[in-house]
Amino acid sequence: MSEIRDVPVLDQAAWAALTGPHARLAEGTGLARRYPTDVSPFAALPPAPDERAWADLRALAGPGGTALLAGDRLVVPAGWTAIAQVDGVQLVATDAVKTEPDVELVPLGDDDVPEMLDLVARTRPGPFLPKTHHLGAYAGVRHDGALIAMAGERLHPPGYTEISAVCTDPAFRGRGLATRLIRAIAHGIRERGETPFLHASADNVGAIRLYETMGFELRRTVTFNVLRAA
Repeated sequence: MSEIRDVPVLDQAAWAALTGPHARLAEGTGLARRYPTDVSPFAALPPAPDERAWADLRALAGPGGTALLAGDRLVVPAGWTAIAQVDGVQLVATDAVKTEPDVELVPLGDDDVPEMLDLVARTRPGPFLPKTHHLGAYAGVRHDGALIAMAGERLHPPGYTEISAVCTDPAFRGRGLATRLIRAIAHGIRERGETPFLHASADNVGAIRLYETMGFELRRTVTFNVLRAA
């Protein structure tokens, strides 16, 4: 097994983040954690969750509440209904990934949220909420003042940071903006001594091809499960 594939912390990336570097953002006690609902839909349970862990998650979600869990072969107990599943892949940066700062990118923050949400709504890179940018550094590209591309940091298990929300306005695709953004965000991650990784929908073959061309290695498949509490 390669060094990249033998990284157990990435099998439980959300749990490792919420009980580690993102503990300051975590809601929940006991054996369930989640991000605030305006930050991220991700919730997490420890490996091989038992009845007590699922009960803690149910209490956290509340009656009729939802939880997004990443995990393959997830055994959902009574009291929960699976309302959506998305097949995805996880990729990790190898030494072949070129990273570099990009002075033309602009940092994005609270004042940019309306434009960020609008860009996400038009490009659908994955879940992005009004305070998702609080998870890490976000940067974008502007053209004539308008935000046309962006990317940033999401899950942060120890030693790793996920690059997420990589998106480009359709009118500006084919110009290498996603590559520039990924390289710049990955540069900041490596400057902290961490390794960048990514998730992508399994059917987003164009994005996966780009990531592999840049030097990211497919590590595993993963299923994103949206569950509703009874």
